[in-house]
Amino acid sequence: MIRPIVRDVFFLGQKSKEAAPQDAALGRDLQDTLRANRDRCVGMAANMIGVGKRAIIVSIGPADVVMFNPVLLAKDAPYEAEEGCLSLDGTRKTMRFQNIEIEYRDAAWKKRRQKYSGWIAQIIQHEMDHLEGIII
Repeated sequence: MIRPIVRDVFFLGQKSKEAAPQDAALGRDLQDTLRANRDRCVGMAANMIGVGKRAIIVSIGPADVVMFNPVLLAKDAPYEAEEGCLSLDGTRKTMRFQNIEIEYRDAAWKKRRQKYSGWIAQIIQHEMDHLEGIII
């Protein structure tokens, strides 16, 4: 289901709660909502669609990958980036890392561990910030 984008900074500023296997429908809602906003969005967190659960979706090449309960395990090569957000107007400067390693549960609730770099790593970090209530 396509959900409206939340722009309430009070809601977005709250930490998200752990997702559980019964939150699988949330992954489908993230996919539908990202698809509907593809022209201006490459990833989103569950709180951006009004759900305070630890789930994100990221466009990785031709695939949209849903990640439940992502955890940052390693990071290196910091740099300054300027980012926009579907939930906010304008762009803001922020610190990101060129290379990251994360662990998460996929849509089938299988544990995954993956390294990312560059643009995709930046998107993942932005969405994971949302889960912590960090708004750029």
